[in-house]
Amino acid sequence: MHFSKQEKYQTERVNNLTERVTGLKDSLAVTTDLMQRADYFSIEQNLNARNYFRGEYDIDELAIKITDAVFAKNKNEEGNPLINYPKMGEKPFIINKIKILNNRWIIADFTDGKAWGEVLIKYFIEENGDVTFETIETLLHANTIMR
Repeated sequence: MHFSKQEKYQTERVNNLTERVTGLKDSLAVTTDLMQRADYFSIEQNLNARNYFRGEYDIDELAIKITDAVFAKNKNEEGNPLINYPKMGEKPFIINKIKILNNRWIIADFTDGKAWGEVLIKYFIEENGDVTFETIETLLHANTIMR
């Protein structure tokens, strides 16, 4: 009798674990799909953008170089010059996060600690390897401006 109860318990335990594993696999598949959709516009996933630089640059190294160049502009006392808004309070606007969308565009999030916005930036790799930028559009969220 003891062995039959133990066998039943083990069978139920295995079934419960199997159901849990199946649920986790389904959840992982959904999360993976969401991540792929969210990362659709990125240089990492955009084969056309990657092919643009094929042979000339290592994409991962280039992404680091571009990111560093954008963040280096945060050192400006008046704020990052890629943001088309002047200093509105005590702190200047600086870029917090960037995403390299393709072989030409970057989207970035910026703030002065109170107001928030986004900026769309064109970037260019010059013949000497330097990265230059041109601001396309800047958006400051009006609901965050209240001081």
